[in-house]
Amino acid sequence: MPMAFSCRHSSLRSCFPSNRTQGPRACVKGLHPPKRVFSAPRSPREHAVAADTPSVAEQTYSEESRDDVIKSSRDSPPKAKQATVLETWLQNQGMPKPRVEIQAMYRANQNIDVTVAAEDIRAGDTVLQVPEHLIITLKGVFEDETVAELLTTDKLSELACVTLYMMYEKMNGKKSRWHHYIKELDRQRGRGQMGAKSPLLWDKGQVDSLLAGSPVVSMVKERLKGIEREYKELDTVWFMAGSLFKNYPYDIPTEAFSLTLFTQAFATVQASIVHLQDVPLSKRFALVPLGPPLLSYSSTSKAMLKYDAPSREVRLIADRDYKAGEPVFAWCGPQPNSRLLLNYGIVDEQNPNDKMTITATIPNNDPLFAQKRQLLQHHDMASQQSFQLQRHHDLPPNLLPFLRLGHCSSTEGLRQRGAFSQTSDPLPPEEEAQVLQNLASCLQQRLQRYRTSREEDDAVVADPAAGPRQKVAARILRIEKSILSGALEKVARLPGGEEAVSSVRSPSKASTAPRPAFPVRLV
Repeated sequence: MPMAFSCRHSSLRSCFPSNRTQGPRACVKGLHPPKRVFSAPRSPREHAVAADTPSVAEQTYSEESRDDVIKSSRDSPPKAKQATVLETWLQNQGMPKPRVEIQAMYRANQNIDVTVAAEDIRAGDTVLQVPEHLIITLKGVFEDETVAELLTTDKLSELACVTLYMMYEKMNGKKSRWHHYIKELDRQRGRGQMGAKSPLLWDKGQVDSLLAGSPVVSMVKERLKGIEREYKELDTVWFMAGSLFKNYPYDIPTEAFSLTLFTQAFATVQASIVHLQDVPLSKRFALVPLGPPLLSYSSTSKAMLKYDAPSREVRLIADRDYKAGEPVFAWCGPQPNSRLLLNYGIVDEQNPNDKMTITATIPNNDPLFAQKRQLLQHHDMASQQSFQLQRHHDLPPNLLPFLRLGHCSSTEGLRQRGAFSQTSDPLPPEEEAQVLQNLASCLQQRLQRYRTSREEDDAVVADPAAGPRQKVAARILRIEKSILSGALEKVARLPGGEEAVSSVRSPSKASTAPRPAFPVRLV
């Protein structure tokens, strides 16, 4: 979850102004080493569209390809290890010497700092121990668990409160206790481990063009609306949390920071947050130095950043052996790639949690609507029901029974379907064909929303000239298409399914042709 503190591209350079007298978008000279000083302030629009860059080969950053990543780093021009300052500061502040270190890896024509094994590690070894006083949580921000829980009830999320805190800390410059941590996040420029930022920070129009047809487009737009709603509530925190803001002699939030800057900062905090388990609400969301975005996420890793109450520290225990220099992975939770991309700017093609939602609705103008709804209620279902399609899985167990119930056209048929179950028998041939055509038609139209073919997506991923945004977009599109195509193939294997699928795939059917009217609406 990267915190967009940008140096040259300044996504958080402007998000977290460094000096009040120079204005909220300015920064302090000398805050960074000479070669990384902030350039002259740019307009909010320029900050919003700062590119991830890159027109050279991006190495796939996953456990399966880590050797390629390491080779890429070694073959790149040498680069000073500025991140050592953070590691030294952490140890000076009492953190036990970790068995990991920060190493710059060269990918997509850019250096990205990554947490790697500092020495050979065996499964079961404790590789990272970060004391509680070096972790940023709401309890530490507000110095009061009650205030923390009050402010995050209804009005603001934990992420919004932590974001605001970090923005003011950035304004404090070198006086901030977190200066060295902020500098390292600055260097990451909000990029995920594959070199791309969250789509929340992509250039205007890129989400619609690169992700055309994907449900992620609407997810991005909804998240941006949510961030805007939280921005409008920021002043509430200012007035309610006097114990916090007495330390910041700056303007109230909405006067000190624009919506653009808050959005950039929010996306960065979101990409850096660790979700701790079995802790009070005020400690649930934490910024952990040497954690993400430096620590790489994997959907298949069994290692987790966990809070250890007796020692009052966050620990990471290796779930497998590592050689010195290998990136260390932690589990990102059971998140599908749509959320991994939205939150961290990454796509894990080995992710077992990927799914595509299909929603079925029995319209209330159905003559038998009341009876159908009653039958569904007996099985804890509603007249509008969502089903999850997954790779390498059968069709959702209740999908066909739901469709068959919805397609029933007589009271006698409903009585026969009274024992609604996952193993319900097919309807009479004509109605069963309509059920399968309905499902196949929906899946085919979902596939037709994409502007690219799976072959074109493969070409983008393999293209050494494609940038990181193009690559993560192509990766998630081909995953989504594989889920939808796989569901179509499963329909084709059902009795009568091949004819249903062939009819919707017929070249004579225009891609823009409206779907026939079916008793159940599928989207």
